[in-house]
Amino acid sequence: MLHKFKKIDYNIVFILVILMVISILSIYSTTFGRPRWESYPQRAGIFYIIGFIVFFGMSMINYKVIIKNYLYIYGGGLLLLVIVNFFGVTYYGAQGWLSIFGLSLQPAELFKLCLIVFLSALLARKKNRPLLFGRDVIPIALCVLPPLLLVLLQNDLGNALSYVVILVGLLWIGNVKFSHALIGFIIAVAAFIAGTQAYVHYHDQITKFLQDIGRAHWADRFDPWLVPDQTSRDVLWQTYNAKLAIGSGGISGKGYMEGTTIQSNRVPLAYADSIFVQIGEEFGFVGASVLLLLYFILIHRLVLIALECKDRAGPYLIVGIISMLLYQIFVNIGPFIGLMPLTGITLPFISFGGTSLVLNMLSMGVVMSIKVHTEENEDILGSSEQLSITELIMRLFKRKPSQQEQS
Repeated sequence: MLHKFKKIDYNIVFILVILMVISILSIYSTTFGRPRWESYPQRAGIFYIIGFIVFFGMSMINYKVIIKNYLYIYGGGLLLLVIVNFFGVTYYGAQGWLSIFGLSLQPAELFKLCLIVFLSALLARKKNRPLLFGRDVIPIALCVLPPLLLVLLQNDLGNALSYVVILVGLLWIGNVKFSHALIGFIIAVAAFIAGTQAYVHYHDQITKFLQDIGRAHWADRFDPWLVPDQTSRDVLWQTYNAKLAIGSGGISGKGYMEGTTIQSNRVPLAYADSIFVQIGEEFGFVGASVLLLLYFILIHRLVLIALECKDRAGPYLIVGIISMLLYQIFVNIGPFIGLMPLTGITLPFISFGGTSLVLNMLSMGVVMSIKVHTEENEDILGSSEQLSITELIMRLFKRKPSQQEQS
C-alpha cells in the first residue's frame, strides 16, 4: 500500500489543495453577513474532506475494476436518472436532485463519470482500429441518447450538453476518421449559426414554444446573450451585474471581501454558479489568470499521465475526464464575459456543491489510479477479435465468459 502512495502525482494533490483554499475563501466572501448561507464555507470544507478521502481511496483501487464493471456502472447511473425523474426535488427550475437522509444528490452530475467509464470500455475494445461511421460511431452515439433525454426531461440543459462533449472528446481520441470528424464539425458549425440566427429572427415564436413546453427559463438564459435589447431588466440582472463586477476589478481587483457588487448581493448564486465573478471583482485580471493557470497545469498533468499509460482504457478515461473539466470551465466562465448563455454549470473545484465536488475529486482519483497501476498490464477487456461497436453492444445482452474469466 505504501508503494502506491509513493506513485501518486503530488503536483496534482498540491493544485487541488490550492483550489480548495481558493474555494473556501471565495465561498466565505460571497456568503459573509448572509445568515441563510453562513454555514456554506464550513460545509464546503467538509465536502473537500470527503473529496480527498474519495480521491486517495480511489487512487488505491485498480481502475481496471471499474472498467471491468462498466455495464453495471452505466446501468446504475441510468437507473438513478430514471428515479430522479419520478422522485426528484426541484431546485432553480430543474428536477434533478434526490434527497437522501437530508443530503442532496444530483445524479446528472454523477452520470458524467459513469458515461466516461462506459464509453472508454467500449472504445478500448476496438484496440485503436479506425471507427466506422455506421457500425461504430452511430451505435455509440445512441448509447448517449437515453441519458441525454432523461436529463433534458429534468430541465437540466447544461449537464445534458456535457454528455455530448464527452462523447465528442472520446470519439476523437477513439480514432474516428478525419473525414467523418470534419463533416461533423462543419455540420455542428452550420447548425450553431443557423440556430442562433433562427433564434434572433423568430424570437417571439420560439419563446412562446418554450413557454408551452415548460422551458421558459431557457429563453431567459439565451436572451441576454443573443437579444439583449429585447430582454427585460430582471432577466439581464445577473449577466449585466456580473460583467460590471468583473470589469470593475481591473488588473489587481478591489481586494478580498471588498467587491462592491458581490458584497451588496447583486449577483445571484455568487457562491455557486457565479463564483468566478467574485474572483474577477476582488482579485482582478491577475486573480482570474492565476485560477486559469492552475486549471491549465492540472490538465497538463492529466495529459502527461495519459501519455505514460500502458493500458488501452486508461487514456480514454483521462480524455473523457479532461473533456468534462474543459466543458465545465468554459461553460461556467463564458456567460460572464459574453461568450455564451448561462447554463447553470458549477466551476470545477471552486463552486459550492457537494455532488459536483465529490464527482470531480473521484475523477481525479480515477486518474491517479491509472498512474499508480499503469505498470500492471493485465488485459481484462476481452479477446482480440475485430468487432464493431454494434457487435460489442449486442454481446452485452448475450455475453459469454472469456477464457480469462473461465480460468
